[in-house]
Amino acid sequence: MPQIFTASADTRLRAVGLVIVLLIFVAALFVGGEMDSTYATLVGWVKDQPVPFSHKHHAGELGIDCRYCHTTVDVGPEAGLPSTHICMTCHSQVWTGAPMLAPVRESLANNTPLQWQRVARLPDYVYFNHSIHIARGVPCVTCHGRVDQMPLMTRAQPFQMRWCLDCHRNPAPHLRPPSKVTQMDWSGWDENSKEHKAYGERMVTVYGLQPDKLDDCNICHR
Repeated sequence: MPQIFTASADTRLRAVGLVIVLLIFVAALFVGGEMDSTYATLVGWVKDQPVPFSHKHHAGELGIDCRYCHTTVDVGPEAGLPSTHICMTCHSQVWTGAPMLAPVRESLANNTPLQWQRVARLPDYVYFNHSIHIARGVPCVTCHGRVDQMPLMTRAQPFQMRWCLDCHRNPAPHLRPPSKVTQMDWSGWDENSKEHKAYGERMVTVYGLQPDKLDDCNICHR
């Protein structure tokens, strides 16, 4: 019976198999890198807004509290976006003719809301309640970064599941006094000092924030 395969067939088969394995490995590296890239997480990206609102000016230079514009952040699941009337509380008296504020004036005149584009957006399958985090003392800066230094708002964190779980599994270092959650600069807060370690551990007990309860799937996926 004549030989079906040549002497080099086994070598070629092994080479093809090796190439396939390498391609799968490279594809996995590419997908993993893409998921952690700013292209996927949108960290640092700026979204076009109807008005070029500067958090650096309003929250940083003027010291306006986050809750003045985000009125439901401490009472409901969503922080809320500033309404036209909130903007016009000040801008009916200052910068009344500024060209960049024309959309705000038109919004008021036409009784149509401003179409703000959310920067910090979670997938629809993720449940997140702002008021719970505020009440427990998770400061705004933890998730949103130093907005008081942002001329234009950008996403500060990737909002990936593992990022959320890192905090849920060890909440103590991230807790601050609830009355100061809108404070932006926490450089004077030494997380490693005995006083602040004790504070975090005490709040974990007071609020019942044991990690074995906070990493259940149904906490965020309902």
